[in-house]
Amino acid sequence: MTYAEVAAIEAAAVYVLYQGARSAGLGIRRATGISVGAGLVFGGWLAASSVIGGRGGYHFRLGHGVPWLPVAVIGYFVALIALSRLPSVAHALSAPGALNRLMLPHSFRIAGIVFVVAMLLGRLPPLFALPAGFGDIAVGIATPWVTRKLTDGSGTRAAVWFNLFGMADLISALTLGALTGFRLVSVNPPATLNSELPLVLIPTVGVPLLFALHITSLTILLRSRLGRERTGATRSSRCGASQHDARPTPASVAADDDHQLLGLSRPRD
Repeated sequence: MTYAEVAAIEAAAVYVLYQGARSAGLGIRRATGISVGAGLVFGGWLAASSVIGGRGGYHFRLGHGVPWLPVAVIGYFVALIALSRLPSVAHALSAPGALNRLMLPHSFRIAGIVFVVAMLLGRLPPLFALPAGFGDIAVGIATPWVTRKLTDGSGTRAAVWFNLFGMADLISALTLGALTGFRLVSVNPPATLNSELPLVLIPTVGVPLLFALHITSLTILLRSRLGRERTGATRSSRCGASQHDARPTPASVAADDDHQLLGLSRPRD
């Protein structure tokens, strides 16, 4: 279930980039190149993290060595943000319909039930498994509803709250996982299973990618709002200028007075 969830999230992200490139008018060849490059990055890190986790490279105790698990999470996230700034990738991520496409990978977060299953098997503490598991399930269930509202053109507010909740869920899971996994909070059992294969792939591979997608979606929403505000301000200034031009000038008022004194009437429009 863990491998299926992570692989599905990565495959959906590749699809998002391919369809975004096509919508941006980059052509089939460039769209294919972007998607293949993304697949190599995603798949390469999935394989590398699997090897590291299989060899126990993510095991850590406070005061003993380098905490490679948080280093991997942060490092992969920074790399994804840097790659999203590449011109072709940025065009693909901001093409028309990007918000709807960016929702797709989050639908697979319903597989967060793996945390609940591990808890029921006595391998994870409820303090971590319940909020992390049910938070992911809630995001996965909400994804089709928010996507439908975006398609109808009325889902901007829902998309903002969805992304904020999704980010809060990821941050909460990482925080509780660190507290219970590094035994900063005494629980039984500790969440050391999160540093072992296959569950370690969720924080090291899935979470950074999902968090980057959330940030991309919020960036698009913010730019869209700023664009609407600028458009509204431009229209208001133009409307004000038109009203100002329609006001009678002193010369026209004087001319009207002269016509009235001479007993003449100006022709009506």
